[in-house]
Amino acid sequence: MKLSSLLPFAITLAVALPSPSAGPVIGRATVVDGDTIAISGERIRLHGVDAPESWQKCEKADGSGYQCGREAAGELDRFLEASRPTRCEFIERDRYKRFVGVCFRADGREINRWLVESGNAVDWRKYSKGAYSASQDIAKSRGAGIWRGDFDLPCRARAKRAKREPSC
Repeated sequence: MKLSSLLPFAITLAVALPSPSAGPVIGRATVVDGDTIAISGERIRLHGVDAPESWQKCEKADGSGYQCGREAAGELDRFLEASRPTRCEFIERDRYKRFVGVCFRADGREINRWLVESGNAVDWRKYSKGAYSASQDIAKSRGAGIWRGDFDLPCRARAKRAKREPSC
């Protein structure tokens, strides 16, 4: 069969098949870390928020330390479990080829916003353009999550660990 006779078929197939990153991803979400989930094998980075890393430690107001990254991931898991399935709307692919999106529980609550408002992540203005700043103000004023004590911004903690300048 000649290549020229396959070309119309290939074009038809490419147009007919949905782009793997264009539409929403819907399904049972599992937590990878405090700002990344997976649905049906697709890793989804939650857009505009930055949660503490799983290895990251924070301090409570009394000076005692705790694993804030693990806590954030656990809180996210409980939040997702309360209303399934999860639906994520595509924003872009990041440099690691992860789906970056804004996600919602079955009851309509936005997961990205909840993470910031509950103090389990910060508004990453570099990407959100301040979309979650009011939610962060709420978390700060309540002393919720990481705001109950001292912590390094996750982007700064990553930079410190890698011994490089932070880019956040």
